[in-house]
Amino acid sequence: MKKITYICLSLILMSSAMIAQEQEANTPQKGHTNTNKFRQLYDEFSTPNMFRSASGAPGPAYYQQQADYKMDIVLDDKISRISGSETITYTNNSPDELKYLWVQLEQNKRAKDSKSPLIESSGVAPVMFPNAFTKEFMSEPLERGFNILEVKDINGKPLPHTINRTMMRVELPKPMKHGDKFSFSVKWWYNINDHVVEDGRSGYEYFPKDGNKAYVIAQFFPRMAVYSDVEGWQNSQFWGRDEFALPFGNYEVNITVPADHVLDGTGILTNRKEVYSKMMLERYETAKRTYDKPVLIVNQTEAESAEKGFSEETKTWKLKAENVRDFGFATSRKFILDMMAVKIGGKDVMAVSMYPKEGNPLWEEWSTRVVASTLESYSRMTFDYPYHKAISVHAKQQGMEYPMICWNYGRPDEDGTYSDRVKYGMMGVITHEVGHNFFPMIVNSDERQWTWMDEGLNTFVQYVAEQDFGEKYPSALSPQDKHFPSDRGPAKMIIPYMGGDQNFIAPIMTKGLNTYQFGNNAYGKPATALNILRETVMGRELFDYAFKEYANRWMFKHPTPEDFFRTMEDASAFDLDWYWRGWFYTTDWVDIGVKEVKKYFVSDEPNAYMRKYMEERGVKRNQLKPLVYLVEEGSEDFKEKMKTKSLLENSKPLQEYIMDNFTPEEQKSIKEPKYFYNVTFEKPGGLVMPIIVEYTYADGTSNQVTYPAQIWRFNDNEVSKAIASDKEIVSITVDPNEETADIDTSNNSWPQKIQQSDFDQFKEKIKG
Repeated sequence: MKKITYICLSLILMSSAMIAQEQEANTPQKGHTNTNKFRQLYDEFSTPNMFRSASGAPGPAYYQQQADYKMDIVLDDKISRISGSETITYTNNSPDELKYLWVQLEQNKRAKDSKSPLIESSGVAPVMFPNAFTKEFMSEPLERGFNILEVKDINGKPLPHTINRTMMRVELPKPMKHGDKFSFSVKWWYNINDHVVEDGRSGYEYFPKDGNKAYVIAQFFPRMAVYSDVEGWQNSQFWGRDEFALPFGNYEVNITVPADHVLDGTGILTNRKEVYSKMMLERYETAKRTYDKPVLIVNQTEAESAEKGFSEETKTWKLKAENVRDFGFATSRKFILDMMAVKIGGKDVMAVSMYPKEGNPLWEEWSTRVVASTLESYSRMTFDYPYHKAISVHAKQQGMEYPMICWNYGRPDEDGTYSDRVKYGMMGVITHEVGHNFFPMIVNSDERQWTWMDEGLNTFVQYVAEQDFGEKYPSALSPQDKHFPSDRGPAKMIIPYMGGDQNFIAPIMTKGLNTYQFGNNAYGKPATALNILRETVMGRELFDYAFKEYANRWMFKHPTPEDFFRTMEDASAFDLDWYWRGWFYTTDWVDIGVKEVKKYFVSDEPNAYMRKYMEERGVKRNQLKPLVYLVEEGSEDFKEKMKTKSLLENSKPLQEYIMDNFTPEEQKSIKEPKYFYNVTFEKPGGLVMPIIVEYTYADGTSNQVTYPAQIWRFNDNEVSKAIASDKEIVSITVDPNEETADIDTSNNSWPQKIQQSDFDQFKEKIKG
């Protein structure tokens, strides 16, 4: 059987011209920077070294410091003051010699002489509420901030120290070499803030009806700063927004509070038998064996009775924690306490909630169940939760996290009723704050520098956990909701931000303090980027494997953004530099559309392009081997009869080629597409993304195709695809399921759909 190769000369010529244009468009000009969006991130990334490998894993010389604490804390409920005496033992595991230590004093952000209010631009508003006016113009700063009474070495000798706002430098008697330990003590006190009136990430809430306070206490003790291979000392000042960078260590903390308080915090309660009543102990033992519903350790009746007591006695609660980066606790005589067990990786973890009666009935019904479900979902996505408990504490206007404990908002009205918004808000914030146990309490990124590494990653997993919760507890959903109504994660929710005013948008890779629209930048956009990466670009299997690998590589360590980016590529075989650059290093947006669609039919006769080509070169038709010609519908060469004939009937050369080169059996399996289309896609937006296309046919069927993002590698403006189909295409839609955060869908369809204005939509709604 003879083999003959027929070349469609016109298509080759057209393709060659297009490639030449694309190469010219993307070739850097002399003196200009290469802006190809698929170039590698070598310019942005640090060079791999012995501390951090090119794969994204900790290197063979990776190290981290350790800070251990022993503390005696006293909380004076009458005057809302907390005082403490702590001993810090610092271990230098770095190869560097240290002449001094840096200690964080975040409470000084609230001091009378704090500079934090002065960095915010402000002006006179034409109208203000009386309370806001009074606070702004008629109030003196309150007595807040640390009062450092002494800093001494282990022998009681004073250590020279310098306080610079929220940082304290402690001079060492002699430099610390690798492997050295140094212990020193600090005594301090400060007046606790009312976090409802004064704001703040911790403090107390005052309940005027019964005269009690509920305390959620954190950043309450001088804490060691991080020293690492990346920045040396992380001693960036705390201005109030960017959170914390902390080393891991072991804690022994004794906390003295009024005897009628209920308290819990980071770590194992080592003297439970001393601080729990007999009834509480019995209920606790029951809770350890109960996996399906919370068990009340202190019920509402008992909490309401305690509200009236105001004991003059005190009680000391002793907590011990190993390998944690921080410590927090909550205490009040108002607290109801419940617990249930949840099985995580073959061991039992206690899901715990503490809340005043003002949180019921919502909190008693759902808080602890949300905690348990969150631990299950995050453990599936990362690693088995390693601690023995996770606590959710009810606190008005709060959403803040610490190892094993967090405070969360969501309060019903006084009559106990609550809206869907309050319910879902409470469930969402508990999921988010409990999730922070994983990022950054265990995967310990630098929150002061890279806010998105804890908030963004955590918000992404929060979305997964919320959907899990909705499936596990459908009774928690309102009748109109088929799924948990997450407010971040799905691509379409970030569109208003990404399509907004570029003067008020900053790249994700910006220090949190310096970003506009902090919530969108640090939470929403990175969470959406990861969700799109999982669902659309990589697929769940590859993404989940790589994400879990990152979490396991860096649990109880200090990762950087590069460690995350590199690990995600290393564990998946996906080159994602184009994705990190677009979503994290720029403020570009997604806008991909259908620019043009042309329909073609096969013909025996040369089309206009070929006739002109042959004429210009003096080529006669009989000098060419038989060719297959494609004629555009509506052109001068188009004949209506082409629509009615089959592919082989329209092209004798093609028919002869098939007959000569395929056996009768092979000919039966050959496709005979009748319709040929040239679809041109445009990209007005700067972000490179896959092109997700749905082709709908005349018979009502449809087919979805995803062209990888690499289709844009030679031309960042527009690309074309040749489509051969045995069915007529009647419509084409880009991103039909809203997967890519496309900010302008007016160009997403062919034929172009006429979009109604908001006013027209309103009129249609009124008519309906």
